[in-house]
Amino acid sequence: MNEIAWGCAMFAALATLLHFASALLACYRARRGQDDPSVIAADTVNLPPISVLRPVRGLDPYDELTLRSSFELAYAHYELILCCEDQDDPVVPVIRRLMAAHPHIDAKLLIGRDTLSSNPKLNNLIKGWRVASHAWVVMADSNVLMPPDYLQRLLAGWRADTGLLCAPPIGCMPDGFWAEVECAFLNTYQARWQYAADTVGLGFAQGKTMLWRRTDLERAGGIRALGAEIAEDAAATKVVRRAGKRVRLVDRAFGQPLGVRSAAQIWSRQVRWAKLRRATFPLFFLPEVLSGSFAPLVAAAVAAEAMDVSGVGVAAALGAVWYGCEAILARTAGWHLTTLSPLAWVARDVMLPALWVQAWLGNSFSWRGNDMRLADAVASN
Repeated sequence: MNEIAWGCAMFAALATLLHFASALLACYRARRGQDDPSVIAADTVNLPPISVLRPVRGLDPYDELTLRSSFELAYAHYELILCCEDQDDPVVPVIRRLMAAHPHIDAKLLIGRDTLSSNPKLNNLIKGWRVASHAWVVMADSNVLMPPDYLQRLLAGWRADTGLLCAPPIGCMPDGFWAEVECAFLNTYQARWQYAADTVGLGFAQGKTMLWRRTDLERAGGIRALGAEIAEDAAATKVVRRAGKRVRLVDRAFGQPLGVRSAAQIWSRQVRWAKLRRATFPLFFLPEVLSGSFAPLVAAAVAAEAMDVSGVGVAAALGAVWYGCEAILARTAGWHLTTLSPLAWVARDVMLPALWVQAWLGNSFSWRGNDMRLADAVASN
């Protein structure tokens, strides 16, 4: 067997080993503390009060469900601050109805527009940060489904060296094949790698849920510091690391209901995230071209053919093992898993190399109706 074939065989073996290791770490994190009664405290009176900030814009099919969940937290002392830019936004009547249905919750709706940075979500949150009255502050996207013990689980993940606690989104309630593909991206790919990195001490912030100790962020320059990058979670990662602290992930992350998705929506969203990763952490983004199963399966087929073994057969066997590992992870973690999942994983892995290439082509993208440019964001810092 020639050197190229040996190299292909070694790459396929190492990539598969890394795939298994990352899945094992993600399994461990998703299961850790699941049955710990101390996490779901019967009495939260002695836990610190928390301000929960949620930026809202527009109305998606599951928004009423996810927003209602923030009114139903089993936590004694928290305030809920909902931030919207426009009085005429269709989500405003929904929020007012939820506030009227839960008068016992200390909730307020803030409406107004700020231009702190090139990041529209951060600009929406600034007014909430200013009026938040508690020492602990959670920033959570409107499409995060909060379980009753949401705040307890976040606090349980805090350690002495923590500067920020986050949670990756876990796709749930998909409707249709392309929503299954989004689950494939969010769960057994992105969440798997995020948990693996965090477990070995290389955690990255995830903007879906961020728990801050207010003094830590104020010491770094306040919420304005999160505008130093086009993505607030990338800025948060750098802020925390400069302070000599760690970004950590909550052990059991929270669901994001998906509903119906189209191929165009999935592609647009994944391109946006890929461009943001390329712009904010280029050295970590470079090896992503080799992630997923596509490159290892091709390498295994090349090596097999050099040994006069069926390349198609070897690639098929390795693919079965590879995706079997993902199925075990999804089932063990309690993440979405159906008979369509393997097809969704294959579709995702076919898309990954093209997404990586697309991330290097141009600096513009769209986010919730906002046309944004990476170059403009960098120039504004």
